Amino acid sequence: MTKKALIIGGGIAGPVTAMALRRAGVDSEVFEAYDRGAEGVGAFLTVARNGLEALRLLGLDDVVGGLGMDTPVMEIRNARGRPLATTSQPSRTLRRADLYQALRDEAVRRGVPIHYGRRLVDASATPQGVRAVFADGSEAEGDLLVGADGLRSRTRTLIDPGAPRARYVGLLNTGGYAEGVRSPGRPGVCYFVFGRRCFFGYMVHPEGQVWWFANPPSRREMSPEELAAITPEQWRARLMDLFEGDAGPMREIIAATPHILPGWNTYDFPTVPKWSGERMVIVGDAAHATSPSSGQGASMAIEDAVVLGKCLRDVPGTADAFAAFERLRRRRVERVVAQGKRNGDGKAPGVGGAFVRDLILPVIMRQVEKRNALAWMYDHRITWDDHVAA
Repeated sequence: MTKKALIIGGGIAGPVTAMALRRAGVDSEVFEAYDRGAEGVGAFLTVARNGLEALRLLGLDDVVGGLGMDTPVMEIRNARGRPLATTSQPSRTLRRADLYQALRDEAVRRGVPIHYGRRLVDASATPQGVRAVFADGSEAEGDLLVGADGLRSRTRTLIDPGAPRARYVGLLNTGGYAEGVRSPGRPGVCYFVFGRRCFFGYMVHPEGQVWWFANPPSRREMSPEELAAITPEQWRARLMDLFEGDAGPMREIIAATPHILPGWNTYDFPTVPKWSGERMVIVGDAAHATSPSSGQGASMAIEDAVVLGKCLRDVPGTADAFAAFERLRRRRVERVVAQGKRNGDGKAPGVGGAFVRDLILPVIMRQVEKRNALAWMYDHRITWDDHVAA
């Protein structure tokens, strides 16, 4: 008899997980809290080489291959324009909305039902499986439930009411897409600038548009209401001030951006003690959100989907399959989260910290490149055909 999974969350992790489980012989339905899709929502993200390889295992490389742009090189400069490092960064940068739509549409094409306006409020084990209860009063039953419901996962708190909250890491995010600006640079390179007061990154799209982001430091975690109250023009003025006197094209790019994206806080999860219960498990950001500074958030969720599918395929008993999934994933994802925290901590070091960083970062990056010290992250490969032991 074919198992059925209830997948909570219709972003990126949810549809990918549904397709991975489908390949493993498990039917799925996806339940999204919002009453519509996320077309046009969000900025852009990076899918690293390991994430692209995981997509290939699911036959999704052609689905996303034409989106965004390849960004295999990273160049870093300081506020005076001095080059600090150039290194390889095998990845592809895509608009989040484009990746979401491509994966959502492909999941539907493969027969995965996606329900909107179904916000999970409760779930409990039944003699045969699990029952989910939604805010609109509807219910659904399946053999298992997968929480792909992100940073503020309801599934996580149902599994463990004492689960920790996400950790605020002291940085804000905003960004946009600049038009008609001649920025120094070429397609295929991620340009990062350690400004005196703010970190900035930008990429030149082959068609000429400049994609960029900025990370203004903020010791205090801002509330959603406070962030929503900052207008695009207020962001523009603040950023222009933060980059005053720094070498680089930051102010020109910001000035050429028609609409600056609403800001958001940066969070991560150092560790989540419980990933699963008898019939429920969490994946992606719900289990191990990492700072965008790692460049691995989407890739970790995609890897999760593949590994969970294999575990449910090979390990008898749902609880044992969940335990195998956690055993195979926890050490790797927590190491990625730690790497993202280290990367982010250097973005606002202060005057003395900037001096030290400018001295040691070139040495560190040369050693990283020479020793291929991040191969554990980028070169990680999952195979579909090997068997998972209980």
